[in-house]
Amino acid sequence: MRTRLNASLGLGFSAALWGATTLAGSVRAEVPVVTADIPAVQSLVMQVMGDLGTPGLAMTPGASPHGYQMRPSEAKQLAGSDVVFWVGPELEPWLGEAIGTLAPDARSVELLKAPGVETLMFRTEALFEPAEGHGHEEGHDHDHGVHDQDDHEGHDHEGQDHEDHADHDHDHEHAAAHDDHDHDEAHEGHEDDHEGAHHHDHSGTDPHAWLDPQNASAWLAAIAETLAGADPENAATYESNATAAQQRLAALTETLDAELSDLPGAYVVFHDGYHYLENRFGLPSRGAISMSDATSPSPARLAELREAIAAEGVTCIFAEPQFSASSMERIAEDLDLRTGTLDPLGQSIPTGPDFYADLMEGLSASLRGCLAD
Repeated sequence: MRTRLNASLGLGFSAALWGATTLAGSVRAEVPVVTADIPAVQSLVMQVMGDLGTPGLAMTPGASPHGYQMRPSEAKQLAGSDVVFWVGPELEPWLGEAIGTLAPDARSVELLKAPGVETLMFRTEALFEPAEGHGHEEGHDHDHGVHDQDDHEGHDHEGQDHEDHADHDHDHEHAAAHDDHDHDEAHEGHEDDHEGAHHHDHSGTDPHAWLDPQNASAWLAAIAETLAGADPENAATYESNATAAQQRLAALTETLDAELSDLPGAYVVFHDGYHYLENRFGLPSRGAISMSDATSPSPARLAELREAIAAEGVTCIFAEPQFSASSMERIAEDLDLRTGTLDPLGQSIPTGPDFYADLMEGLSASLRGCLAD
């Protein structure tokens, strides 16, 4: 197998600096009120908390996190929180401000900055280089812009300055070589849930890190450490639960590794939200209609993608339930591609401790179903 997980909690509990800044002033006697941002994170927190409590959610399951307006019930949940676990402003630029306003005294834990997390850089190109295999293979050439958070100094998670991500560095290419058909595609289906998406700076860290089980394992350690500091009386339970969850993740990763090896053909996705999955399992993805933050593609990007699909043996194109599929359906019809659905948020999966495993197994089944001969 190419992939192995470290089932030890050493990833999180050995990071004294990170833990100290995260847990400052944390001693309390009761189980903390916890909020997570997306169901995948909630699932990991639920596995660590076990019977001690149930974390709430800051947003509706399945909604796009790139731009979102909280419901009153979600704002109330956040306001009553002692601890908030979220991916980070790279995924949810609106949530940092909400935490600062509604839950200023809560411990705000940005999981992208947790010890042991391997991050990948945001991709702006429409076409991807073929994946060479999982990123931890000995001798693997890390040409994906990989960063391990253990290499960064000073993980200050308390009172972080959540930067305004409204800087516009959008190099949208409006090449002359495009037709009205592609121009129409470029402007369809991106209104819902994405009013804030165009404010993203197209650089920095790709936020979809939960799609690498290695990162999920590191997050389990960080979650356990945070909860142990907030609730010392139950520290042993959090640590034991996290260790057991990491062992289940290791077994899941081996299963996925076997299922996703040597898939036939190649595929294109609706938006570039699967970089971590591709990198971990060496998947044959060739490109994305939209970038990682799901902003509308330029006509030049669509034209480039169409040309590559026709030339490079792409057999399948994947939609997502959060977005209109009109442009994808046109490309699929024009180029005679099979279609499937990938959902990095697991919109149709019931929330709960099993959500993360169900999400990853569902992605594997979708990939295999569309790419199988």
